[in-house]
Amino acid sequence: MRVQRLVAALLVALVAGCGPAVAATDDRVPPFRPAPPRPYAVGVRHFVVDPDGSRPLPVTVWYPAEPAAPAEPAIGLTAGPTGAEAASGPTGSGTTARPDVPVAAGRFPVVVYSHGLHSLPDLHAPLTTRWAAAGFVVAAPTYPRTSLRARDFTRADVRNQPADGWRLIRHLVRLDARPGDPLAGHLAVDRFAAAGHSAGGFTTAGMFTSGHSRRLRAGIVIAGGGLAGSFAGPVAPVLFVHGGADPIVPDSVGRAAYARSVGPAAFLGLPGQGHGEYLTPGRPGFAQVLAATTDFLRWTLYDDRRARDRLPADAVLPGVTTLTTRALPVGR
Repeated sequence: MRVQRLVAALLVALVAGCGPAVAATDDRVPPFRPAPPRPYAVGVRHFVVDPDGSRPLPVTVWYPAEPAAPAEPAIGLTAGPTGAEAASGPTGSGTTARPDVPVAAGRFPVVVYSHGLHSLPDLHAPLTTRWAAAGFVVAAPTYPRTSLRARDFTRADVRNQPADGWRLIRHLVRLDARPGDPLAGHLAVDRFAAAGHSAGGFTTAGMFTSGHSRRLRAGIVIAGGGLAGSFAGPVAPVLFVHGGADPIVPDSVGRAAYARSVGPAAFLGLPGQGHGEYLTPGRPGFAQVLAATTDFLRWTLYDDRRARDRLPADAVLPGVTTLTTRALPVGR
């Protein structure tokens, strides 16, 4: 009930607006190869953006590492305590990630992943490590005033998090050009997506405001909704994922955000499900959410039309998931 009250208050607080999304400059970068045909091993590293500033931002980065797996990546299904969203968020571990191993050859698109209230990036590893294995660098900030470790928790600070997301994007663009950094030359800095769960979904929506950089090509809003000013500026496809019986962020909030979004969009519904149990490996809907989000990222960030065309079939399991689309150019 505590988290339900927190998020209910958050929904009220956020209608007033959010911090501006500061665009990054759009520099040209060398082309990168098509979507990888096989999964990678996964590495992980940590750093802090602006460690001496007023809002230091610890970041966990999962990334493709060599060697590429010959078949499906190894999946660890050991469950652990979530601590996130009062046990209504994701649990378990994802593909095994090795600290600070070399990045795989090539450039990879980047996904900025935002956690929810009282959560942490590591609690979303079942999803983020699998995206990394599929050929994406996933950079997940620990927000200073809404995370599980926040010393001064303030739910209304979510309105400032879209600007944090853009601060991270600018940092990654600089890092890609920094000689000697392990990620230098490996980031497709013209191809970013934003994704997040619950309050992180609202953060994601808030990054798509008027004047946002065209670097941000796609969004995934999981169990979240829109902030004031969201879904403006350059058109970018957005995928919404929402439990039909979500007691914390009602399904109607996600559907209203879907209706407000512009351009290609899809709404992956999970009838009868709550706030995030479908993000746990082995639970109903997890396979469909993983497949649909991976297809969506491969389409929007790798221009993989085959992934786009198979998304509807991958997303839907009768009795478990439903899919509504708008202007999704499947089969064209």
